[in-house]
Amino acid sequence: MILKDITVLLLDYPNHQTLRTALYSLKRISHRVNSVGIVHHPNVNVQPLKGFEKRIWTTLIQANDLGTALNEATKKIQSTYVLFLNDQQFLSPALDASTLYLPHDHSVMTHVRSVRNIRIREPFFVKTEILKEKKFSALAHLPFKEALLPFWLYEIDEKYILSKDNTCVQTLRKSNSKDQLEKVRLLQKIEADIPIYPSPTLSVLIPCFNMDGYVGKAIASCFFQHTQPDQLLVLDDGSEDQSLAEIEQWRGISHVEIISKKNEGKAKALNDALPHVETDFVMELDADDWLDPDALSIIKQKLQQLPKNVSLLYGNFRKWKQRGRGDVLFKGTAKGRPVQTKQQLLAYPFPLGPRIYRTADIKAAGGFPIVSFAEGRLYEDVSVLLQLIHDTRFTYQDFTVYNIREHEKSITKQHQQKWHTFKEQLKRSL
Repeated sequence: MILKDITVLLLDYPNHQTLRTALYSLKRISHRVNSVGIVHHPNVNVQPLKGFEKRIWTTLIQANDLGTALNEATKKIQSTYVLFLNDQQFLSPALDASTLYLPHDHSVMTHVRSVRNIRIREPFFVKTEILKEKKFSALAHLPFKEALLPFWLYEIDEKYILSKDNTCVQTLRKSNSKDQLEKVRLLQKIEADIPIYPSPTLSVLIPCFNMDGYVGKAIASCFFQHTQPDQLLVLDDGSEDQSLAEIEQWRGISHVEIISKKNEGKAKALNDALPHVETDFVMELDADDWLDPDALSIIKQKLQQLPKNVSLLYGNFRKWKQRGRGDVLFKGTAKGRPVQTKQQLLAYPFPLGPRIYRTADIKAAGGFPIVSFAEGRLYEDVSVLLQLIHDTRFTYQDFTVYNIREHEKSITKQHQQKWHTFKEQLKRSL
């Protein structure tokens, strides 16, 4: 007798047609299927399929948070194994049901997802016991929804993973868009063989004001790293939303320090945090931005060769546009260029980023200037750079590990006209 030892989870299918195709593909392993859990948005109509009428159950995705919904769905599972299909995937007709087996020393079988020959692994067939041990990240901690399964896999020890190159899964409509390609490239960095650099030491400083929808993603990106931060300082500048509650979830984690203060603007907030910085270098990460998984490794590697008279390292950054359902759309990469004078700095078309400061230099300069313009609440980056470039050098290197999000609450978007006014004032003062 063959046991019905598999629960199939169908995740976030866009409509009934794609869902029906996935359900129909399960007939070839029907003798192994104990139940089918459909994790879906409220607008997707779920209808029974002949042969599975009594085996289908559903879990709704609330607030676009697939990770949290998936954790809830996992609580219902009693079978030995779970098989994942998501979005527009269905089982390949070539799949042999007898290959759906994990030896005692493995817990996860993966399949390969590719976009224009860029390949990443995703969990496909998993022992239920490890799903109950290792929770999925909430949407509030992921850069984009496509990161859910690869980021979960990253937390699993490689010795427990059985990688399969053969195609277990097919996709109804494969996307090769620029957006999907860039997301897969970023996710591929999770699996890269990256050295861990203990020195020089590096802090990440995250100032936050009213960014409750994004600050969790910024903080989480500092831990989805091959090289962990030596120190993480998160400063809430008197937020009026739920930012501080989101930040407090990270209290108690090693190397994390949380500071809460009344609202006085970003420059004063950064200056309040500077005395707490104990590392050789400090990187500024805005609360609505995030880092690539290899960011700290690459930055530390470059800092090892940085001349003593250089106070700032910077590179390139990606630009993403915030969309509905918590997703983002890739817009392009802003390539940096060398800056050696104040005139070149003011002619720069966008903020230098990412900004990694030599701690001793920024402390010696007195921190971030509190200028009279906008009561010192805007453009603290340009103000401190104009101060540093007077006595030290900046170094540009061609690397991309930083991601900027464009959205309606963005300070840059809200104060575009003020930036032009501020820049003209600075030019006249030179």
